[in-house]
Amino acid sequence: MTPHEHSYFQPSTRWNRWEIAFWLAWAAAYFIPGTNLPLLTHILVWGLFAMSLDLILGYRGIASLGHAAFFGIGAYAAGFLAKFGWTEPLSGLLLAGITAGLTGLLTGRIVRGLHGVALLMVTLGLNMMLYDAAQRATDITGGDDGLQGVALAPVLGLFRFDMYGHTAYWYVLTVAFVLLVLARALVRSPFGLALRGARENPLRMLTLGAPIERDAILAFGLSAAGAGIAGALLTQTTQFVAPEVLAFQRSADVLTMLVIGGLGRLYGGFIGALVFVLLHDTVAALDPIYWYFWIGLLLVFIVTFFRQGILNTLDKLLASRRGEAV
Repeated sequence: MTPHEHSYFQPSTRWNRWEIAFWLAWAAAYFIPGTNLPLLTHILVWGLFAMSLDLILGYRGIASLGHAAFFGIGAYAAGFLAKFGWTEPLSGLLLAGITAGLTGLLTGRIVRGLHGVALLMVTLGLNMMLYDAAQRATDITGGDDGLQGVALAPVLGLFRFDMYGHTAYWYVLTVAFVLLVLARALVRSPFGLALRGARENPLRMLTLGAPIERDAILAFGLSAAGAGIAGALLTQTTQFVAPEVLAFQRSADVLTMLVIGGLGRLYGGFIGALVFVLLHDTVAALDPIYWYFWIGLLLVFIVTFFRQGILNTLDKLLASRRGEAV
């Protein structure tokens, strides 16, 4: 029996029952009468966005306050492609991810020697610069009114995006699952193990001859590509994009989601997104004016009792119960 056989959503060679149940639950939700499909689609987009941040923060230990920059780049790339004639969604999604990924590689080269507060300030500054540029370039981005004329062809030429969100839900769910499978393989690979080694003890990894700076740049690029795909999914499923996708608040929210769910778990981003978005939707409906106060209060409560995130805390409780049983 492996150490992680009974852990919650711990990436391993084989799929455990929790992972299978997680994805089956998303598929089953579609068939439940009255399900709010647009809300669940939104949660999946946020979960994918948070998972992309986990690749650099949870697995490599690189903190960022500007991850929304890559999300927004992917969102605008998908929007521009659709507006100017490239309406096929899957290829548009891939191109948006490549655009964000190349930007991430460039950013990784800029910040590779930075740590701590300096790293946070640079990533925040880059995010704010892009947000301001998107607001000011009204002739290109549409400014606060958003990019107009975003329209997409049916997925695979068969499934048209409808106002009820049926196609969008399955489209986003499929993309999220495929990227999770790829991320699982990545973190289990020698490259993923090297990332975790550099996170825990960079000096030792240097002694072993590991190219930790090169790996960090590549991880930044892959993380940015994932965020860009999440942003592109948002644009494609809503057929709208505005500067808000580049706002600092989006970077702060996705970081909060990841902390809630648990760092270094891949699924932590999805669990955190589920909790955060459902809280947001519920509390905003009860108190439209002061809803952020109540969300903040609830988040403080959650983090107080789940200090290492929901998944890591559940793993500790499960390990403790197994120890008592023995």
